[in-house]
Amino acid sequence: MTKENFGIDAELITMTNANGASVKISTLGAAVVSFAVLDKSGVMRDVVLGYDTPEAYLKNSGLYFGAAVGRNANRISNASITIDGVEYPLEANSGSNNLHSGSNGISFKIWEIEEMDEALNRLVLKTASADKEQGFPGNMVIHAVFSLSEDNSLRIEFHAVSDKNTIANFTNHSYFNLAGHDSGDVLKQKLKIYAKAFTPLAPAGSIPTGEIRPVEGTPLDFTDWKEIGRDIEADYDQITYARGYDHNFVLDNHGRLALMAEAVCEETGIHLYAYTDRAGVQLYTGNFIHEHNGKGKASYGMRQGFCLESQSFPDACHIPAFENPLLLAGEDYKAVTVYKLTVDSE
Repeated sequence: MTKENFGIDAELITMTNANGASVKISTLGAAVVSFAVLDKSGVMRDVVLGYDTPEAYLKNSGLYFGAAVGRNANRISNASITIDGVEYPLEANSGSNNLHSGSNGISFKIWEIEEMDEALNRLVLKTASADKEQGFPGNMVIHAVFSLSEDNSLRIEFHAVSDKNTIANFTNHSYFNLAGHDSGDVLKQKLKIYAKAFTPLAPAGSIPTGEIRPVEGTPLDFTDWKEIGRDIEADYDQITYARGYDHNFVLDNHGRLALMAEAVCEETGIHLYAYTDRAGVQLYTGNFIHEHNGKGKASYGMRQGFCLESQSFPDACHIPAFENPLLLAGEDYKAVTVYKLTVDSE
């Protein structure tokens, strides 16, 4: 493991395994800046979108490239929550709704390095969120734990504890492109999601209606392999609402760490296996990535990355049919996501 100055007050930590695979984590936003592996031709491919400087992350903050997101990932309707009969206003940063906890979320904090364990290839970052800092009640301490194994698995754990009843729903917001972050759109890459249902969106605001709808017979059916772009322009209201995919899929893992999705790029042979213990996964296909420069002067644009954001269901604090992401005072929150990269031969 190595540590270097990343700019501003941020540092960049690099973990490398015996295969030559490497992961770079920034203390700004506990963000995954790079995840690089050798492809089937022996070419090193960095498969997550990102930037070379913290200034670029802050300039393009609305994209959340690689960032830790919380206290609440995804959207909360009407930018407010009610806990124990008390209403707490949140920042309305997505129309009338709150998205990813607002502009003062953990995605924009400089995290403290609490531990660097070279023997385990393990990094522990720590930050705090003060009572009402994002509108949420309670003083909360948050840890993000990253580890890179010899089988090219990047394990990301979130731990949190609060001194008041509050909301806890953390995720990592990496955008993957298995042909390489600088290779163009992901529409030909294939995806499979281990979910038989999704939570449909209302016509405006990207807020779930509360329905749980089978994916069968819809363009959101990824129960078998298909190209990401095959149905992304389908004449279907859910696709129209989101300009592609930006939907929560209902997993059947019952709180156990299990496979939530796979993706593959046949050109490079790079195969992603994604696991989580969360109830849902948000597939987002970069429908609103604006044209701009990323790492190494790469040109980024619409649909040049896809996200698999493990999470509690969006707006679950307002929808009785969804499991509420309430964290009780003094209770330990833990969430696990694993992104594993392998290489398929011809």
